[in-house]
Amino acid sequence: MAKAAAKTKAVAASASVERRPALAGRTLSAPGVKVEVLPPAERVSLRAPQASLAALSKALGVTLPAKPKTSATKDGRTALWLGPDEWLIIDESGNDPLVDCAKVTALHSAVGISHRNVGISVAGPAAAVAINSGCPQDLSLEAFPVGAASRTILGKSEIVLLRTAADSFRVECWRSFSDYVFTLLSEAASDAAN
Repeated sequence: MAKAAAKTKAVAASASVERRPALAGRTLSAPGVKVEVLPPAERVSLRAPQASLAALSKALGVTLPAKPKTSATKDGRTALWLGPDEWLIIDESGNDPLVDCAKVTALHSAVGISHRNVGISVAGPAAAVAINSGCPQDLSLEAFPVGAASRTILGKSEIVLLRTAADSFRVECWRSFSDYVFTLLSEAASDAAN
């Protein structure tokens, strides 16, 4: 019995565990729109009063936007305004914005949410139509220009939506809703192509 336990322990020690990203490798291309899962990114949910914004902006290397529905991007890091004292920071450069926030002594709350969220790209001439199939946000360029960001819904899921170009969007959703969101966007993309 002791030999069997030792063998089981040795097998368990040699087994490696690999964390796979949600929806890894999923993509859908339809005429006029492509839906694909974005590579993993570092994300921070940031809350701070007005008095702390200058110190946080300096530490993060990007000016935190102060106007509703806006974002700011610099060197692979994007700050999205979500509320009067709330931002979503997304870093695609491989740096951790949580580390930068930890250096700031001004009042703030920064929580790492990198493993909670999944980013999905919706791009192409029919991207807005595909998103609008489940999202009530006015996505005309006049109402939602490039750089606009908003917390909204897609179907029955809360999302954060960022317009990255005239015909491209980044959809951020919770990992637990990612299959639902990706499937809804894929169906909508196929319908928009017809």
